Parts: sequence; structure tokens; C-alpha cells
Amino acid sequence: MQSGKDMVLRLLIVDDSVEAAEAIVSGLRNSGIAVRPSRPESESDMQSLLGAQSHDLVVAARDATTVPLDKVMLLVGASGKDLPVLMLVESIDDAALMQAVDAGARSVVLRGRMEHIEKTIRNEWRDLEARRGLRRLEVQVRETERRCDSLIDSSRDPVAYVHEGMHIRANSAYLEMFGFESFEDIEGMSLLDLVSPQHVAAFKTLLKQLGKGESAPPRFETEARTLDGDTFPAVMEFTPASYEGETCLQIVLRRQEADPELAREVEELRQRDQATGLLNRATFLRSLEDAVGDAARNAGHHALLLIEPDHYSRLLQEIGLDAADELIKAYADRLASVLGENDIAARFAEHQLAILRRDSDYHASVALADSVRAAFADAVLEIGERSLNATVSIGGVQIGQRIATLTEVLGKANQGVQSTVGVGGNRVEIFDPGAVDRAEVERIAAWVDRIRKAIDDDRFLMYYQPLVSLHGEPNEMYDAYLRMQGDKGEVVQPMTFLQIAEEHGLLWEIDRWMVSHAIANIGSRLKATGKRTTLLVKITEVSLQDESLADYIQEQLAKHGVDGELLVLQLPESKVFTQLKAAQAFQQRVAKLGVKVGLEQFGSGLNSFQLLTHFDAALLKLDRTFMEDLPNNPEHQQRIKELAEKARAAGKQTIAEFVQDAGSMSVLFGAGIDYAQGHFLAHAGPEMDYDFG
Repeated sequence: MQSGKDMVLRLLIVDDSVEAAEAIVSGLRNSGIAVRPSRPESESDMQSLLGAQSHDLVVAARDATTVPLDKVMLLVGASGKDLPVLMLVESIDDAALMQAVDAGARSVVLRGRMEHIEKTIRNEWRDLEARRGLRRLEVQVRETERRCDSLIDSSRDPVAYVHEGMHIRANSAYLEMFGFESFEDIEGMSLLDLVSPQHVAAFKTLLKQLGKGESAPPRFETEARTLDGDTFPAVMEFTPASYEGETCLQIVLRRQEADPELAREVEELRQRDQATGLLNRATFLRSLEDAVGDAARNAGHHALLLIEPDHYSRLLQEIGLDAADELIKAYADRLASVLGENDIAARFAEHQLAILRRDSDYHASVALADSVRAAFADAVLEIGERSLNATVSIGGVQIGQRIATLTEVLGKANQGVQSTVGVGGNRVEIFDPGAVDRAEVERIAAWVDRIRKAIDDDRFLMYYQPLVSLHGEPNEMYDAYLRMQGDKGEVVQPMTFLQIAEEHGLLWEIDRWMVSHAIANIGSRLKATGKRTTLLVKITEVSLQDESLADYIQEQLAKHGVDGELLVLQLPESKVFTQLKAAQAFQQRVAKLGVKVGLEQFGSGLNSFQLLTHFDAALLKLDRTFMEDLPNNPEHQQRIKELAEKARAAGKQTIAEFVQDAGSMSVLFGAGIDYAQGHFLAHAGPEMDYDFG
């Protein structure tokens, strides 16, 4: 399962209490899970939700009457979807467990125990994603098997699959070699029947060794016997395989040439790519499988590098498609010039090369990759009469026990290639699973130090985005955004460091920086231009517990001669809901200073307006998800209209952020939204220079 920051949990909550359902949603969001909740109010409503939307999990209260638990299970079952149901109970006893089991619920969660709910939901979501991933892989495997089957059928090499010494599959070349007309003639036949009698004993010994899991020899020389009784010298190659879910052996059988030297040359040619002279993919994969197996069994350390030419398609267009083999040959020759004596290199794909270096630690693997990258960056390749300087992107994996499967190794190496290609190429990215934890600790420590320096040395920045009135209000209003100044003067976005700041108790200091600088900027702008500019400033839920913040705001307002009405503090709706008493107390304290409090991400909860009966928010900033494809989304249009009407009736002003186009502006105007902001109107920048005209 991806983390909640990368993926949204689509949660269906069946509970008679809106407040209780909202508490679950808020608790999950507080734990870092992005939630998109739905709550049916009747059986027909639930049936519509299941049919119209895709959900990940269902949390159903044991005692729900709007949609009873048995109806929930019936509707989920009828949907035909893999949709886990968690039964929500007040307490766990034998009766609750038996009811959950009888109903078919995946698990039981305790109401009021948010930690238990969150952990159970994470586990079930992770299992669901694993099942979905497995189904996708099964489809891919079936497609791969189908293609492999077609390739085996068309192969000139005689190929057979054997299980417990019996034939379960053979291609046409294999049947022809032994004189069989169809596979039915050989199906179930013992492999020993195709070996001449004087070699049967030795072959039985080999099969017993393979049956015990011992490695097969690269080549096994024997004498084969055809259906007519004719014999011929043969060479067999064995590879562990799977056919239709059955573990088996793949056998490639070839006639042995009378001339050993000629046979060696033929075998060498068979293992090589004809265009580059490097090993071909199949031969390289056998070596890679051996290295991965050694890592799993013996804790070996090896390196795999995948090398891909940068801008290959453009280069090919420049030199002509007829020169494709010459181009990849030039890359292969250059690669060969920097390889070590024991390095194994191959043409792994059409324009991708590969290197396997055994007994290589991480530092040696990185050094190898860097030397390969530099060899291309500093070289001129000769292709016919043309010369070109061609860089490469390199993705690699440090093979060890923590990533000791062939699929994982190739997947991580390919990710590295794509990552380097995506940032312009001429780069190296090596995945080392053994160093991930250490690197993460070092990365976080460096960021904590950087954040502390930004606080101490005033290296934060404030960017401003105007809020434009849709109904002619003359107010000058900006939303203030936090940025950090990097070591080299670059601007660092807050999502890069705020999570780390939260985990290390630094948010309250950042909140104070934002508040103090906002007040100072309001004051300086008033003195310089005479303009009364309202600033919206985001603060975190940490500040709700800081009773001294209101006093600090009062000091800053007095210091800079600023009217408190020009400052609006913003809090996420979900944080206020889960810390309502603290939020109420904070709002009452700052209200005495004239400071307003607004709610962000409004409308994302199950009953957002109910919160307003307990919390006096001056401004409501709608959740940005409502703006996604707004001109073409009737559901979002209707929801925004409803929110605007209810807000107007409650005496609250509304703000729509993330406005992307003129069509959205038209919808917002028609819905009665008060203010709009977004890139369509103006980007956030370091100056308050928007012409409100």
C-alpha cells in the first residue's frame, strides 16, 4: 500500500451518528491518511453509492439502523467487488466476534479507540492493495506465459517441460527431433525413455539431484534415442521453471556436433547478441539468476546496472533507422572498454545494455556506474561517417539478501533508469536496500538542522497570492504562503519540510514566524502605501495548545500598529473538529484582538456546517478537490452551490482556491462564492503587487 500522502482512502461509513462518523474521518486524517468519505442514509442510498463509486473499505456500525449490518453485507456481496467490511462495535466480546464472523466482516474495530481503528484500517487497506496488485500481476503473468508459450512453439531449439521426470509440454522442434507427430504421443512419457540404455543410470542420478533442489550443470552430455530407436549425441540444458502453476524443469536439447571446437563456437554464438557481440538477454538472465540466488542463500553482494542511451530516438532519427545496429554497437564497444575482467555485459533490450559485477559492495558498484557514465560523457562515438557525443542514464541495484528476488532486482533497476531519464539523463541512480534506513535517518537529521537554521537565521520566506472578490468588494486581500530559502538561494516548498518539522516539534516556532512576519508586513504596507491589506495566514493545530500565542499576537499588533481585523488565521476543518474545545478557546482569545479565524479544506467532512454551530469561523475556504475539472463536473458544481448558499445563510464568506480556468470562474460566480484565488488569476509570489483596480 502506498502511504496516505500518495493515495486517497475511499471510505464508506455506515453509522447512525454523523458526529461519530466524522470523528473517524478526522482521526484518520490526523494520522496522515487522506480520506474521501461517504455515508449512506438509507439502503437505496448505499446501493447507489456502491454502484456509482469505487470504495476501498466499509466501516459499518454493529447497531446501525439506517443500513443494518446484514443489509450492508448483502449489498456489498451483491456488488461483486473486493470490498472489505469492518464491523464497528462499542466493545469486543464473544458475541461481537461471532457476529462479525457469521456476517463475513473482515475484522472488528472499537469505537472510540482511534489508534485501533487506524491500525486496523491500515492493515486491511494494505491487504486490499496487495490483493489488487496480485490480481494485476496474475493478469500480467498469464499474458507473459501466453507470449512465452508462443515463443517456445516457434523456437527452433527443441524445448520440453518435465515434471517428476514426465513430459508435460514440448514444442514442435522437440517432437520432430524424436520423431513424434503430436504432443499427445509424448505426454506423460518418462524422459528416461528418450535416453539410450547405457546412459540411463547416469541420467537417473542427475534427475534425483535436481529433484533435491541441487543446481543443474550448465551442460549435460548424453546420448538420446528417437522413437525409431536411432541414437545421437545430445547436450541438455536444465532451467527451473513453472508451467500452468506447476513447478517443473525446462529442458533445451540439442544435437552435439561431432567437432567439439565447432560445437563450442556454435554455443558461443548462441549466447551472443549478433549486433553487439555482448551476451544476449537469455544468457545474461541465467547469470543474474545465479547472482540473485547466491545473495539469498549465501548473503552475497553483487551489482546490476542497466544502461540506456539518452535521447535514443532523436539520435536514431539523426543517423537514420538503417544505422540502428551500428549505433547500439558503438555503445557496446564503448561499454566494453571500461569493464573489468570478471564483469558480465549484455544487450538486455533493444537499446538497453546491462552489467553484472559479482562480489561488489555498494561503494564499488557506485564507482563502476560513475566510471561507465563518465566514459560515455567524455567520449565521441563513431557511427559510420558520423561522430556524436552521447550520454547515458544508469539505474542499478545493489543485490543482497534484502532484495533477493529477480523481479525486485529488475524492477528497482528499471525504476532507477526511468528516474535518471526523467531528470535529463547523464546520471546514475543506484538502489541499495541495506542503506535505505541509514540514508533516511541522515536525510531527516539534515532537514531538522536546516529547519532550525531557517528559524534562527530568518531564512523563511513569505509568498502572497491575491484573493479576488467576485462581487466587487474593494478589499485588498492576500493569502500568505510559507517558503524556505535553500542553502544555494533556491526556494524550497513547504511540503518538503513541514512533515519533518511536525515530527520534531518545530511547528509552533514556524507558526510564530508566520504570524509575526504577516503582522509586520501588514504594518509596513500600511505605512508605505496607506493600504489596509488583509493577510490570511495558515497556522497548525499545534498552536491551539499554545496559550501564549494570543499574547504574542497582541504584542506584535501593538508593536507594528496593526488593526487585528487585518489578520485572518486559517485552520483545517478536520483539525478544528478533532480539537474543538482548544479551537474554541483559541478563537475566543484572538477575537478580543479583532483577529478572525477561518477554516480551510471546508466541505471535506461528512457534515461541515454542523461544525459551525460550535465554532465561529469568519471565512470558509472550500476544499480544493471541488475545483477538479469544475466546468465539466456537475456533481462538484452542485456541491459548491449548496456550500455557498448555506454559508451565505450563516453569514460566512466563502473562498474558492486553485482556480485554473475561466470556466471555473463563471461557475463560482454563478454559485455565489465570495472570493477566488488560483494560478488563473495570479501566481503566488514574493511581492504584494496585484492590481485590485
